[in-house]
Amino acid sequence: MIVHASATLTPASRVLLWHGGTPHTGRLLAPVLALARALDRELVCVARPGYGGAPRHRGRSVAEGAADTALLLRQHDLHDVHVAGYSGGGPHALALAAAEPTRIRAVVVAGCPAPYSGGDEWFAGMVDPGALRAAVEGIAARDGHPEVWEPRSFTARDYAALEGEWGVLGEDAGASDELMDGGAVDDDVAFVTDWGFPLAAVGAPVTVVHGTQDRIIPVAHAALLGGRLRDARLAIHDGEGHVSVLEHLGQHLAEAGG
Repeated sequence: MIVHASATLTPASRVLLWHGGTPHTGRLLAPVLALARALDRELVCVARPGYGGAPRHRGRSVAEGAADTALLLRQHDLHDVHVAGYSGGGPHALALAAAEPTRIRAVVVAGCPAPYSGGDEWFAGMVDPGALRAAVEGIAARDGHPEVWEPRSFTARDYAALEGEWGVLGEDAGASDELMDGGAVDDDVAFVTDWGFPLAAVGAPVTVVHGTQDRIIPVAHAALLGGRLRDARLAIHDGEGHVSVLEHLGQHLAEAGG
């Protein structure tokens, strides 16, 4: 388990647990640390299997991808935990909330995919769904898919956000290459197969944050999530893309209870 924390953890720690996107290193990101500080919480990040030097768990489900974070909460007897998940980290944040319902106070996910429907409509609005379509065919097909970035996947607002404090996302994604062992492949396959838990098992209130111009995970996924979670609030931001929507994250974390 690869853990990064802003302080030594004790049962009294008030924690914001961050689930990074696809890909990530698991390291603490400055803007997320600032959000945690504003909430008077410590920031904790756990690299998923196959990322940041963490051993790969080939063929893992979403629930299995979140198992290390659940173990961390139990090891340190953490309660009153706030969980945030961005993009590919969103399903894993929800999996943690389902696995540890007595320890999670609130969940906020941004740009989060919904469980795969099995139909073509799930991909509608994605500028470059090739990797996820390959993942439907299995690990070998996804592993053989060329990793080529499509610049049109980001909007002008996204690129503007990357010029500011959220530029660390690009830096972290680049740094992940040196430490990644199949993490992105396993994430994508997990998203389009059985997640390993029902969304109805998430008891904590969930804020589903999404931008209407998201070209990576289209905004329709937010409604799909909201319709299957027990206690969900949709926070849809007009004109925002996959990255720029993070500029609203602090507001929603504070509204979730701090």
